[in-house]
Amino acid sequence: MGITSAIVLFAVIWFMTFLIVLPIRVQTQGDMGEIVPGTHAGAPEVHNLKKKAWITTGLAVVIWAIVAGIILSGVISLRDIDWFDRMGPPSATDGTNG
Repeated sequence: MGITSAIVLFAVIWFMTFLIVLPIRVQTQGDMGEIVPGTHAGAPEVHNLKKKAWITTGLAVVIWAIVAGIILSGVISLRDIDWFDRMGPPSATDGTNG
């Protein structure tokens, strides 16, 4: 895996994790009882974005290390997830053993 692939993988994992962490423990205007005219009652009042970004970064680093380790070790290869046999049979020079 090249450096660009590693950065792209981290970015994808970070944003997916962020979208999961984002709605956790949000206090809306409706919860607080102070709805600003012209806004929805579900609009966030207290969102703690900085804290959630740090939590997301920590989780993303751990998940990225696991995924990158699996990719670099070769435990799971592209041939392992080729369910429709689109890659064809492995050749003798492609480095696969089966």
